[in-house]
Amino acid sequence: MNEIHKPSLTLRSPAKINLFLHIIGQRADGYHLLQSAFQLIDWCDTIYLRSTQDNKIHRINPIPGVQPENDLVVRAARLLNEYCHTQHGVEISVKKEIPMGAGLGGGSSDAATTLIGLNQLWNLNLDQKTLSELGLQLGADVPFFLFGKNAFVEGIGEQMQGLALGQQDYVVIFPKTGVATKAIFQDPELTRNHGQITMEGFLASSWSDLSNDCQTVAMRICPEVKQALDWIRQAVPGSEPRMSGSGSSVFAVLDPKTDRDKLENLLQNLPKGWVGRIVGGLNKNPAYNLVSSD
Repeated sequence: MNEIHKPSLTLRSPAKINLFLHIIGQRADGYHLLQSAFQLIDWCDTIYLRSTQDNKIHRINPIPGVQPENDLVVRAARLLNEYCHTQHGVEISVKKEIPMGAGLGGGSSDAATTLIGLNQLWNLNLDQKTLSELGLQLGADVPFFLFGKNAFVEGIGEQMQGLALGQQDYVVIFPKTGVATKAIFQDPELTRNHGQITMEGFLASSWSDLSNDCQTVAMRICPEVKQALDWIRQAVPGSEPRMSGSGSSVFAVLDPKTDRDKLENLLQNLPKGWVGRIVGGLNKNPAYNLVSSD
């Protein structure tokens, strides 16, 4: 007997970098108020979704050491399944390319991509606002990836305006060791009173007008951040590298005149355990370009 056909989707799930991060205040509940620009990049995981009729969430090739209740793609699928009371199930497989713990949003992106894909695969027809409200239950960055395009971000990360960015390439380095976000935001030396800017002000700014307010604290907590910044300065003379978000990944904008072949060779000889690559900026989340096997 032939197996009953099971519709499936293959989706690319992108990372992001924070082009800058200013902390402009702190709420009474302890949450920090920030301003940032989120740039999607073509460093992507690949998510494979295959619909089933057993109302169960099957995680194929799970990440070693990560329990299902802590796996964001499993949590995303269960959340959507329970919210919609659907009788559908799914087999989920993830090809990881974005390093874990790098601060590039890989887990949040994978969760968002799972919600986007299952909304299509299960014919749920939920709008973006509903998906974002669900996504926020999974993590603060999930709504950004559901937003689907680059954004000027404010508040505690929930206020987003679409941001038109020109085509740009970057070099991104993850120096193996992660940084605990909580430790940075609890540090007494963290800047919490950066002056506010508007989105128009950001677009008119020069690179040196902007900064990452978490970077100084992160370099003290995690010396590898400084080492990675120094590596880029040496590999790409004249660049002004910056940490992304709360780290520990760092990046630099690449000038069109950069010798890409030389830089690629240098990236092949990073310190042991480090991961790095040249990436291009994206204007749209490729998860919305759904690829079906039907």
